[in-house]
Amino acid sequence: MSKNVAVIVGSLRADSDNRKLAKALVGLAPDSLGFCFVGTGDLPLYNPDLDTDTPPEAWTAFRKHMSRADAVLFVTPEYNRSVPANLKNALDVGSRPYGSSIWNGKPTGIVTGSPGGIAGFGANHHLRQSLVFLNAPPMHQPEAYVGGLATLFDEDGAIKDEGTRTFLTGVMKGFADWVEKLS
Repeated sequence: MSKNVAVIVGSLRADSDNRKLAKALVGLAPDSLGFCFVGTGDLPLYNPDLDTDTPPEAWTAFRKHMSRADAVLFVTPEYNRSVPANLKNALDVGSRPYGSSIWNGKPTGIVTGSPGGIAGFGANHHLRQSLVFLNAPPMHQPEAYVGGLATLFDEDGAIKDEGTRTFLTGVMKGFADWVEKLS
């Protein structure tokens, strides 16, 4: 039986390179994983004053959807050496109300991508820091920082470079093993 993996893309652009990367990763994954993309762009900013018996509907739907996931794969760009605001907000919304975090115990994977050479190193490590606190253990190895996103894909969204495809296949195999180990 395949594990249900929620995919959260940090970029909100419909045709973002990180969204293309996420789709490519799903295509390279072992059959032991099943994937569902979960949006974060419609989540109101977390505000404890709104977290009452009737929180915003978008929060409730997000929390319900994420609670059904066995694991989470984050694919994100780096904004100002950190994660995009919508991604941090999703972490906050999912971690509340206190004691009811949807992240608790879920194995996670992080792939960061950038048009430049640093390839999202800062975002990757900021996200790891939050996930460790939330008890959503991020995969240790292999780490995945993907540079050169602007030239990585062909017109159909496939990865052009065989070496990169081989590396990312290994990342997804490692992620499948990580999910299985922690399940």
